Amino acid sequence: MLTVDMADLPALVGRDLGYSDWVVVDQDRINGFADATGDHQWIHVDVPRATAALGGTIAHGFLTLSLLAVFSDQTLVVRDAGKGVNYGFNKIRFLAPVPAGSRLRSRQTVDSVEEKGGGWVLTRTVTIEIEGQEKPALLAEWLTAVYP
Repeated sequence: MLTVDMADLPALVGRDLGYSDWVVVDQDRINGFADATGDHQWIHVDVPRATAALGGTIAHGFLTLSLLAVFSDQTLVVRDAGKGVNYGFNKIRFLAPVPAGSRLRSRQTVDSVEEKGGGWVLTRTVTIEIEGQEKPALLAEWLTAVYP
């Protein structure tokens, strides 16, 4: 994990922030996400049916995306930030399904840092990897804002 001050953010442009820890996406997490979002599509929550048709259930794409909050906290900490918020995405691609029981981690690179509204907007390229698979689950260009 990299820890910096807000004044140091512009110097991070082009920097590889490295990898987060692995996070297990088990069926309990998938079911909890389904309950929170109301997305109970059978490919996510009906274990017998999904096993017969797909070999098992798969995580929601938006569950995978939501793990960016955890992964970000494990890769970059801005010591003197009062708050950090999602600012948006320029691109999100769901490249491979995430089978229940998979372990995921992210790798993040800082593409740009721009001063805006009294804070900084960081644009990062984020790849979410599935342990043991060559093809990543997700590739995104993610914007976050950090304020004092």
